[in-house]
Amino acid sequence: MNNFDLVIVGGGPIGIACGLEAQKKGLSYLIVEKGAIVNSLYHYPINMQFFSSSEKLEIDEIPFISNEAKPKRNEALEYYRRIVTSNKLNIHLFEAVEAIKKIDTTFSIKTSKSTYTAKHVVIATGFYDIPNQLNIPGEDLEKVSHYYHDPHFYAQQKIAVVGASNSAIDAALECYRKGAEVTLIIRGEEVGQRVKYWVRPDIINRIEEGSIKVYYKASLTEIAPKNISIASAGKKVTIANDFVLALIGYKPNFEFLKKLGITLSPDDKKLPTYNPDTMETNIENLYLAGVICGGMETHKWFIENSRIHAPMIMNAILAKSN
Repeated sequence: MNNFDLVIVGGGPIGIACGLEAQKKGLSYLIVEKGAIVNSLYHYPINMQFFSSSEKLEIDEIPFISNEAKPKRNEALEYYRRIVTSNKLNIHLFEAVEAIKKIDTTFSIKTSKSTYTAKHVVIATGFYDIPNQLNIPGEDLEKVSHYYHDPHFYAQQKIAVVGASNSAIDAALECYRKGAEVTLIIRGEEVGQRVKYWVRPDIINRIEEGSIKVYYKASLTEIAPKNISIASAGKKVTIANDFVLALIGYKPNFEFLKKLGITLSPDDKKLPTYNPDTMETNIENLYLAGVICGGMETHKWFIENSRIHAPMIMNAILAKSN
């Protein structure tokens, strides 16, 4: 069967929540995910611990039991995978959506493996696939990464971590504790205020004792094979370097949204247009769910406050059919 009431693009926690809700409401649906189940979470750092507690990451009131109040990545992978398998959700993995076209009142969804039609489409693709760029010479060198996975790789290496948010601070601390020589490059005057409250004192103490070097009000200006250049306090500093972790955030696929006809705010926030009561965009029967709703303000939407999108969307779909 290639014809559905609903096709959900994205198999992360919110896409899964939409699938569960569609199944409960008796809607025929398909979740299409370009990678593994909760693909973005799979690519998170191996030791990552969530800011949210386990009950706030639950979907459809299915209990999430973790060893600590705030679960880790491997526990989240287990939780969401079990939901998919135990509920026999209709999900196609490693299948990328290439184009979506609306013909009259029906959507045609072309993927890397097939073509489907649906009366409604939900975009729940998140924002983790497209990293923000430094746009400086040397950013394309092999030693530069916009993703961080495992600190062991950086043992006994000179690494620069660019950023002041949770991902950057976690990486700096973990790599330091595995024996890396870590330099933090922070654009602002301090470590980010949104860094996890049990981690922020740790990084500040490591900086104050000199274990981790930091440049505030600084920017990376050039990356070379054996060193990097930093602009700090009106001066240029060049230091030896083996690897650069440019952890300066990620953004939704705005080009994909624009191709669908979804309008974005003209300012730097690039907020997509949608009805906050139904999550329907300016394109009839096309909905948004999850962090993609926040445009460039990726810190405003996360699992715990966007899981409500699933019942909102399904209720809106059913209301149209009544």
